[in-house]
Amino acid sequence: MDVLTLSRLQFAVTTLFHYIFVPLTLGLAFTVALMQTAYFITGDDIYKRMTKFWGKLFIINFAIGVVTGIVQEFQFGMNWSEYSRFVGDIFGAPLAIEALMAFFLESVFIGVWIFGWDRLKKSVHLAAIWVVALASNISALWILAANSWMQNPVGYEIVNGRAQMTDFFALLTNPYLSHMFTHVLSTALVTSAAFVLGISAYRLVRAREEVDLIMFGRSFKIAAGIGLVSIALSFLTGHAQAQYLANHQPMKLAAAEGLWESEDPASLSLFQIGDETNNEAIFNIRFPWLLSLLAFDTPSGEVLGLNPLNEMYQEMYGPGDYIPNPIYLTYWSFRIMVGVFTVMTILILTALWKMWRGTLLKSPRFMAVLVFAITLPHLANGTGWLLTEMGRQPWIVHGLMRTEAGISPALTVTDLTISLIGFTLVYSMLVIAEFFLLWKYGSGGTSTGDILPNTDEGYTADDLSLEGAY
Repeated sequence: MDVLTLSRLQFAVTTLFHYIFVPLTLGLAFTVALMQTAYFITGDDIYKRMTKFWGKLFIINFAIGVVTGIVQEFQFGMNWSEYSRFVGDIFGAPLAIEALMAFFLESVFIGVWIFGWDRLKKSVHLAAIWVVALASNISALWILAANSWMQNPVGYEIVNGRAQMTDFFALLTNPYLSHMFTHVLSTALVTSAAFVLGISAYRLVRAREEVDLIMFGRSFKIAAGIGLVSIALSFLTGHAQAQYLANHQPMKLAAAEGLWESEDPASLSLFQIGDETNNEAIFNIRFPWLLSLLAFDTPSGEVLGLNPLNEMYQEMYGPGDYIPNPIYLTYWSFRIMVGVFTVMTILILTALWKMWRGTLLKSPRFMAVLVFAITLPHLANGTGWLLTEMGRQPWIVHGLMRTEAGISPALTVTDLTISLIGFTLVYSMLVIAEFFLLWKYGSGGTSTGDILPNTDEGYTADDLSLEGAY
């Protein structure tokens, strides 16, 4: 592999590892804040136990997420110095504000929250966790503002070969940012919901103390409610983002659909085997006019294909290949992302149905599925980012700088190979450490209380219905 490919691969590896932790941090912060709010309002000690339990897991994830994120900013200077030189006057502003404002608030108040139990007034301590939750998501907002500028440059001018900011407000009102931020926030809540559902399911089927049955029953119910709302928002925000792409990044939409030629009405691809050499589909299963419906809310409407868009870009930007490469990484990333969220929707609806019927604890196989389903949103989040970044290729800044122009000139294949292996090993160990710590504290005991009756049939009918747990 050459320097460009290795640089792209290294950034992709570190980003995907880092993004294992980010959505869970964003979503779990809100979940913990909601639980503590319930404790503040009701004074019920069960909610306090819930807040402390899930808060401990949040802190573990937050700490490891911070460590994995530090490398990202260094890579801009190490691997992508030409890119940093080109966009530094713009890109540096949101990243600096994120560190000085959002991350500073988040770090300070998470310390206040950790050490403030039973030392601060309840209202002040509650405010601390809400500051953490809001600051975490404001931090994501500033980072996404920088990425959105790469996707849709606004409020700038080119001076002496460098992009300089002319309108800071345009950076914040970038339409790409509004679509991306709402989608990231909603998927983060789905990730948190799956996490709480999975661990609660594990703890419920093993509960031998009444306090644990009630505590994880409530946690399960809260997570199911958050999951239902957030997964609906994920589909809605994803749909809105796709409609934005149809007008402003049509190449990415065409790549996600494997649409080689323009169609009106455009069909939606379910499965495709393509020939990238000849830029055509060999085998394709498609649903007529459905892509036009999704892109324009009408069964008619032209969606531009990869080949005509490539010709259009050649006229605009000069000779070259402007089709995202490899095209089928973008194509299958989209299908995995949508497929996973569809599965999550079915699981959450099934959980709600079983809760309503009072048969949740009579379904150990389903509860086991929910434990393994903790990984599903992470798969969807990772493939979603692959779609976002790979679909923009060959641009590192859309329409302004090609990816190969952004790499550091002094890099060698040896440098990148050694660092790529090193980063992969270190990040893998961090992921293993995260899994170990979350499993240790998530599956361990949390309370002492009255032992429930343990008969040959297990819990009684009333226990299995989770009555009283809510």
